[in-house]
Amino acid sequence: MTITFLIRPQAPGDLAAVDQLHEQAFGPGRFARSAYRVREASAGPQIALTAWDGATLAGAIQLTAVTIGDSAGAMLLGPLAVAPAYKGMGGGQRLIHDSLAAARRAGRRLIVLVGDLPYYKRAGFAPVPQGQILFPGPADPSRILAVELEAGALGDFHGLIAADNRPWPTVATTPAPQRPAREQPMFVVA
Repeated sequence: MTITFLIRPQAPGDLAAVDQLHEQAFGPGRFARSAYRVREASAGPQIALTAWDGATLAGAIQLTAVTIGDSAGAMLLGPLAVAPAYKGMGGGQRLIHDSLAAARRAGRRLIVLVGDLPYYKRAGFAPVPQGQILFPGPADPSRILAVELEAGALGDFHGLIAADNRPWPTVATTPAPQRPAREQPMFVVA
């Protein structure tokens, strides 16, 4: 079976479907997670992409600008959610790669998350040295991962992660140059 995912920026009308997907993927416990607390203090995600199979939301990802210690230029990846029917079909990895590309275009230097290394290492994520980046609440240090968008960037970030609510460059909220609708980039999984 071949599935074609359309990856596009999250639109205001997608919010209810994305919230339902987050509920389905993470349940009510998501509100207690340290990463959620950081996102909650932010003005909102600066990068938010969705994956669609026709009219069905298959996945969604958000990246939020953060400071780490006194350093700006990083983002927190999450949540990344994929509908159960679409798990293992590549849509989640495509959302990660497309969101990293958008962050790179926006001049961001580092992406951090709390997650499973076997899944995220496919996108270049690696463990952060224990104690280098801290969350404002419990977070398993072995699950704090990062990917450098600029070589050597991880070495510039030390300390507590917090929401960065300074004005955001418009490039991050603007997708790559648009093509006519019939030529929109899609991701096909065979």
